[in-house]
Amino acid sequence: MSPERNNRGNGPDGIFLEASRTDEGHQAGAKPQRAWRLIWVALGLAVLLIVPFLIWGKEFSGWFNAKAAILRLRTWGPLGGLAVVGLLMADLFLPVPTTGVMSAAGYLYGTLVGGAYSALGSFLSGLLAYGLCLCFGRKAARRLAGAKDLARGEALFRRRGAWLVALSRCLPVLPEAISCLAGITRMPFRIYLISLACGSLPLGFVYAAIGAAGQDRPRLALGLSLAVPAALWTMVELWLHRHSRGPEP
Repeated sequence: MSPERNNRGNGPDGIFLEASRTDEGHQAGAKPQRAWRLIWVALGLAVLLIVPFLIWGKEFSGWFNAKAAILRLRTWGPLGGLAVVGLLMADLFLPVPTTGVMSAAGYLYGTLVGGAYSALGSFLSGLLAYGLCLCFGRKAARRLAGAKDLARGEALFRRRGAWLVALSRCLPVLPEAISCLAGITRMPFRIYLISLACGSLPLGFVYAAIGAAGQDRPRLALGLSLAVPAALWTMVELWLHRHSRGPEP
């Protein structure tokens, strides 16, 4: 067996190489119009996620903006931290203003503890979306997009999915949609977990720090929530590639 064939499935490089070959093979044999089917599935998924915002968005914004969230979390007493995690997980289904909840957590519990609650809630929300769509979304996606187009999506998420996951956590609607697509396309679980952490940790701690300082600086928070995950995933990707090659001869 040749070295190339023996190493195809080993390590992240093997994953990326196999994904690239799969993508090229399907691009050569698939009909051009089929390439759009998975995009329509993604758009349909985004529409489904937006519907709760259109119906209940105004009410939830009033209930859980930063000031209101502080008052509501105080009523939970020692269980307020669990309420933070639960609200952030519920954002997968309901229009919870996550940044307001995270800022309230920072104000009540401080940057470190509030940031830990916020990051955990964001991480578990992404994990829940991935798991649900991995278990229950693939059959529907295959019927709508077709096997070939779904294979294209799998190749895309193996090559670029980590960037999408890490950079989307601070944006509205996109985190849920990207996590669902990652599950549908069977993005490698280890890579998904690492990229999800790269996006969730900075998001939680940045907004908690702003809340702890009693400030409202959305541009700074958004900028840091994009820049820090990008830097973290860049370092992780370099480390993964370096270790996948093994020791230098």
